[in-house]
Amino acid sequence: MIGSGFGRRKFLISSISVMAFSAGSARAFDSSQWALAWNQMPAQVNPGSWTFFNPDEAATIEALVDRLIPSDDLSPGGKDIGVAVYIDAQLAGPFGKAAGLYMQPPFADGLPGQGPQSPLTPAERYRKTLAALSDYCKSTYLGKNFADLPGAEQDRLISGMESGTLNLAGVSSKAFFQVLWQNTKEGFFADPVYGGNRDMAAWKMIGFPGARYDYSGWIDKHNQPIQVETVGLRDHPDWAQPNTQS
Repeated sequence: MIGSGFGRRKFLISSISVMAFSAGSARAFDSSQWALAWNQMPAQVNPGSWTFFNPDEAATIEALVDRLIPSDDLSPGGKDIGVAVYIDAQLAGPFGKAAGLYMQPPFADGLPGQGPQSPLTPAERYRKTLAALSDYCKSTYLGKNFADLPGAEQDRLISGMESGTLNLAGVSSKAFFQVLWQNTKEGFFADPVYGGNRDMAAWKMIGFPGARYDYSGWIDKHNQPIQVETVGLRDHPDWAQPNTQS
């Protein structure tokens, strides 16, 4: 089960593929359309008013990501590091609309290597599942929302989503968990410009130097430790050089 007992080391091992693009996930770059030829930076996503989630949905998502990545002595938890802010911005953009994906019928359960085969866009999946989860919690726990439940009970429900044994009306809890877990990892490790990985805490935790322009200055320094400051896309001057193209 991925919950409060899901150790941070195991989380990092499972997320190694995410780190291949941790300077900014592929979906995040789709969202902001960073035009390299014009040296345009992505717009900074900051906490504040929610763009996609309503207040109840936002509270549920913050509770979910905080159980998936609980805070410890290594880093803040999913809520404080901004994972929910990242997901909110992604769902409000092209990713939420499944832009660039073939979304025409027929729809059928695909093989493991085929990827999503659902008619639901990510935004629709989140909205429908969060509504179904809210209804389930209110009917099961005397009107309480997911965010109001004790941590152990939240973990039990998350475990049911992960295994697909939690029956939510009209939606697949397992399919929702899979996209939520993927987006949670993205928000934890993506460049802070996209709303998550606040203060580059996830990068600093694993010693990742961040979105550096290149490492040409260290090419010939074999077997030597490199002490460099962790930087994001908006922090390093090499990302903001004047455009010299004619």
